[in-house]
Amino acid sequence: MEKIKNTVKSFLKKNAMDYEDIDIEKYCTLFIEEMRKGLAGQNSSLEMIPTYIEIDKEVPISQPVIVIDAGGANFRVATVYFNDQKKPVIENFNKYPMPGTKGKLTNEEFFNMMAGYLKEVVEKSGNIGFCFSYAIEMFPNKDGKVIRLAKEVEVEGVKGQMIGENLIKAIKTSGHKNSYHVVVLNDTVTALLAGISSFPDRTFDSYVGFILGAGTNSCYVEQNKNIIKTRGLDPTKSQIINTESGGFAKGPMGKIDRQFDQSTINPGQGTFEKMISGAYFGPLCLRTIHAAADDGLFSSPVAEKLKKITKIETKDVNNFLYYPIGKTNPLSLVFNGKNEQDMVTLYYLIDRLVERAAKLVAIKLSSATIKSGKGRNPCRPVCIVAEGTVFYQLKSLKQRVECCLKKYLEDEKSIYYEIVNVENATLIGAAIAGLTN
Repeated sequence: MEKIKNTVKSFLKKNAMDYEDIDIEKYCTLFIEEMRKGLAGQNSSLEMIPTYIEIDKEVPISQPVIVIDAGGANFRVATVYFNDQKKPVIENFNKYPMPGTKGKLTNEEFFNMMAGYLKEVVEKSGNIGFCFSYAIEMFPNKDGKVIRLAKEVEVEGVKGQMIGENLIKAIKTSGHKNSYHVVVLNDTVTALLAGISSFPDRTFDSYVGFILGAGTNSCYVEQNKNIIKTRGLDPTKSQIINTESGGFAKGPMGKIDRQFDQSTINPGQGTFEKMISGAYFGPLCLRTIHAAADDGLFSSPVAEKLKKITKIETKDVNNFLYYPIGKTNPLSLVFNGKNEQDMVTLYYLIDRLVERAAKLVAIKLSSATIKSGKGRNPCRPVCIVAEGTVFYQLKSLKQRVECCLKKYLEDEKSIYYEIVNVENATLIGAAIAGLTN
């Protein structure tokens, strides 16, 4: 087994893809420097988008707010209020297809469909917290302008449109004359806000929001005085910054990463995301497997079978790690319980890519935590609110991230943190934003 492991390690090192060669200190320094440049309005691969959302406002009790979660496939609607124990109560929940996923829409059709989805709740509050999980530019009035949509959502003419403004217009066009205030934010920010309300008896020094599912992103709380690119901010206050961390362009890309990036529909964009997120990790593993097959890591019959596989998703990779001798995914079927040495080779190959992903996640979380300037007191750690199926379900990933953070943040930097998970974080965070901004 040790010989197989060393062969896999040598192959990955030759292609600059092995986790052992990644220096966390080096890449955290680069990441934080990109964060500073982004905050200063200088050329940076991190957009560092101000949200104008503060975290120190009291959430009102028993006051309902309409919440919207516009995700990749689903459009979720509900109302939320906080009871006397400051616990969220979710009511009137409904889920619909995300507008634009069932055929191309015009901008007007896009927002009219959203307004139609709100018909059962639109009279229940004048405040709306809108989690819009796509790239947006935020404004001081808490509205957001669409920068771009993901490829599965097709809307003509929506780029550059104000989300809250268009939604209110569509609601009024449908016959409702009430006044509405819409607060727009993304899923990473809602995760952070949900963490604040979910642990009222805990004392945290600050908060970091983190998503690792189909995509990945992070946010943290920054002092306004450090947001040099935005004028007119109160320097004594702080706000949440959306880092758009998937765009980090100075990560430790290997030879196969670069080849894979060139095969995607948007080469050169989101290169850090393509190394770790659910939409890309499976296909990246497949390209690595094909390269290993060409390099002679597998026996000829197995190599030929592996090279005939043209599509692998992250769920298939995860299934193989849990059930390498199983019969439910394309990778396990190559072996049918035979070719033990080849099977072990494949396991080690994917497992080391998972280890690398964990180290990369630790870099982005460490960078946000260090940049916040908080967490020096172990009695007041930084709360990292983590969401996403890949983070929690990809075999051993979460434990390995925590191991990296323990060694780097706590042991080397004396910065303390705690990773937490919040059920219904998107709806709760959107509710807090809608009620306090």
